[in-house]
Amino acid sequence: MSELQVGTIQTMTVLRTIETGYVLEKDGTQSLLHHNETENALEEGDAVDVFLYTDKKGKLTASTQLPSISRDEFSWANVVEVIQGLGAFVDIGTTKEVLVSADDLPLFESAWPQIQDKLFVALGTDRKGRLLAIPATEGRIAREMELAPESLHNQPVSGTVYHTSQEGAAILTDDQYRGFIHHTERKREPRLGEYVSGRVIDVKEDGTLNVSLRPRKHESLGEDADAILEHLQESGGQMPFNDKSDPEDIRGTFQISKAAFKRALGRLMKEGKIEQRDGQTFLK
Repeated sequence: MSELQVGTIQTMTVLRTIETGYVLEKDGTQSLLHHNETENALEEGDAVDVFLYTDKKGKLTASTQLPSISRDEFSWANVVEVIQGLGAFVDIGTTKEVLVSADDLPLFESAWPQIQDKLFVALGTDRKGRLLAIPATEGRIAREMELAPESLHNQPVSGTVYHTSQEGAAILTDDQYRGFIHHTERKREPRLGEYVSGRVIDVKEDGTLNVSLRPRKHESLGEDADAILEHLQESGGQMPFNDKSDPEDIRGTFQISKAAFKRALGRLMKEGKIEQRDGQTFLK
């Protein structure tokens, strides 16, 4: 294995010119710099700063296009390709697109990032020395985040999801505040890397935020009622739900709380659009 780590920037010396590019050397280790990886003509003995990676054959390769991230420097990288079962490739500012392994992505692929989503990553390697992009841990986020002021309570906020699970999702906002979105404060699980907008429902003592992606009650009432009507229409005009149904069954079908479900049912009954009988709800 090379003594020069892949994923690092090194100053190397041009050892000789070959047909496909330049052979570089440092501390007894050589790498190949292809002609299409540099804009300038080089001569023997020139010193050049390069980014090191391995090609498809596992050979140490250099590029003068330096990345926006490194082994020590985290940054946001655009997702450029997603391959089922393998992971997501991100653009780090060089000709080399780097894999975020499936091992570092959510368990369910429905929460995987899509193209143009952003991941907060640094460079690393796997056990075989292959270059990977590694998502930031909570410990790293804690070092990156700013402490949120109390004045943010009830204010709109936007940010990018850096962690997601069934319990909830965590975001880093545009102003570098950490926000948590509990699963009850969203209608669906956001994707890792997705840019979301919501409102602050609590500023915690540790300077982090609790965020909701749900509209306020008076704003969501019409939306929830429309969702119930749509479900009834798709179910032939009846459904096995009423205002006494199990809260988990309601959330599993409509992604809303039982309280919100009852408010929407009440509105629809008041408007004469539905009726309840025999433990079910019917379109009128």
